[in-house]
Amino acid sequence: MDDQVHPRRLPVPTSGTCEIEERALLSEASSKPTSPEPGTYIIRISRDQILCNPPPENTCRSRNHTRKGRHRRRCCRCLCWTLCVIFLLFILKVVVAHVFKLICRPRAPDYYIQNIAIRSLDLKSSAPISPEFDVTLRIQNPNDKLGIYYQKGSSMNFHYNGIKLCDGVLPEFYQASNNLTVFETTLSGDGIALPSATRSALLNQQQQKKVLLGFSLKSLVKIKFGYVTTWKIVFKVNCDLVVDSLTKESKMVSEDCHSRMQLW
Repeated sequence: MDDQVHPRRLPVPTSGTCEIEERALLSEASSKPTSPEPGTYIIRISRDQILCNPPPENTCRSRNHTRKGRHRRRCCRCLCWTLCVIFLLFILKVVVAHVFKLICRPRAPDYYIQNIAIRSLDLKSSAPISPEFDVTLRIQNPNDKLGIYYQKGSSMNFHYNGIKLCDGVLPEFYQASNNLTVFETTLSGDGIALPSATRSALLNQQQQKKVLLGFSLKSLVKIKFGYVTTWKIVFKVNCDLVVDSLTKESKMVSEDCHSRMQLW
């Protein structure tokens, strides 16, 4: 009797199994490398070579940038330290000056022009002038315990309406406390061209015997307190003068001087 082979019934796939098979096919398709477009090239480089071994030219550039960065940081640090030191020294000087002012209470000297004689000032000619002012100056030190050393670099001048007529310097000397010093000095000018309006104004004031002049003085001094001598301090003096003429026989009509002290 012949064996009869019955066909095997395969299980009918359900909807769930179909979805699983479709997902598997899609994942396989996505995992396969896509073929490049025509005319393009793909170069594969290992990750170690990219991250750890850059090309030589890039290595040199990175070293140069690193050196420049270190140099800039050092310069910035030096600049910051220098600025800090300068600022601290300035603060220290201001504090010391205020303490000195509170303890010693220094006063600026009193300056007076006692006599004045003017030579070589010809206002009738239009040529440049070279006047000379012979001045007797009185300096009074009103401080009880402070001496004053007058240093180099002092200056003084006479001017009219902003035009400097002559200038000179103060001599170097020491003035004790509560001391009155009187000295004579000559201030001179060279080749000063006066505008015609200025000449007319000076002639008019000279006829009225009221010539308005200005006097400025700047002196560099050191103050002595006991055995201690300070740094250089600036004394400034501004005077408004009225004289009756611009000649050798000129006399003072009025004088108004103001002095101030600059500790720093």
